[in-house]
Amino acid sequence: MDTPRTNEKQLLADIDRLREQFTQTQDLYREVCVLLFFRYGMTPTANKLYQLVRKGSMTAPAEALNKFWEDLREKSRVRIEHPDLPEALKTAAGDLTATLWTAAQALAHETLASYRSETQVAIMDAKSAVENAESERDTMLRERDEALRGREEASRRVSALEQNLAAAVATRMALESHLKQAMDDNAVHQQRLEDARREFTSELEKLRAAAHLADERFRAAETRTLLEIDRERTRAAKLQKELDACRIAGTQAVERLRSEATGLQSQLGDLRQNAGILEGNLQAVTASRDMAIIDLKALQAQLAEAAAKLGSLRSDGESWRLQAEEAQRMVAELRKAPKPVRVPRKSKAE
Repeated sequence: MDTPRTNEKQLLADIDRLREQFTQTQDLYREVCVLLFFRYGMTPTANKLYQLVRKGSMTAPAEALNKFWEDLREKSRVRIEHPDLPEALKTAAGDLTATLWTAAQALAHETLASYRSETQVAIMDAKSAVENAESERDTMLRERDEALRGREEASRRVSALEQNLAAAVATRMALESHLKQAMDDNAVHQQRLEDARREFTSELEKLRAAAHLADERFRAAETRTLLEIDRERTRAAKLQKELDACRIAGTQAVERLRSEATGLQSQLGDLRQNAGILEGNLQAVTASRDMAIIDLKALQAQLAEAAAKLGSLRSDGESWRLQAEEAQRMVAELRKAPKPVRVPRKSKAE
């Protein structure tokens, strides 16, 4: 694998962790300078810092970088405090110590760089070994999966074969049972066949005897039949003659019946004509009867009306009779009353 790319990924990861720890822009740039210089052995620059952090203005990484170098020079200066030493010696001793410290630090950086290179090589070898191991592991896993699939397929085939074998065994046992049953049935059928053959032989002898007897009877019957046929022929000839006579008589009867039918048809036509006339008369009589019924109903209505009027007249007559009787009674009473005395009128002369 590419080592600079790996270091860059690790650097970006470390910077992301520093973003979470330091929220101030200058503090973040300072910590990134320390990270680059001391952990990754890289000389920090303003452009590099801004490319990695990208926070604040362009002057922010420059200020942080200057502050970092000042702090580093200040911390790297060695002060030798001794009251008996002159100031120039103190400065020279401090510079010497700083030079030694710088050389030691450079040597340490070189050693660290060499160690880092060796470590990166070892890491690369380890990663290559891991990749090879992972590849071998993947290959072994694939082979194991294929073996498992093969074993499962074999298990399925074995199960299928066992099922087929069990079915075949069951089928064989069933076939053996059927075969044994068939053999038993065959033996029974053979015995029945032998019995049937014996019975058939016996029946055949009986039938032969019966056939011989029937043949004799047939011959006798044939003789009698021939005699009967001769008699029947004679009788048939006689019957044929009688039939011819009957045919002639029938023909004559048919002609007679035809003439009678012709006369009857003529009579039937006359009767139909008379029936038509009678039917017309009947319709006229029916119409006259209907008119008579209508007139009768009208007369009955008039009679009912006259009866009603007669009843009314009778009622009026009874009333008049009572009034007449009352008038007669009053007249009789008047006749019985004394007559008034008439006084003669005086004349004007008297």
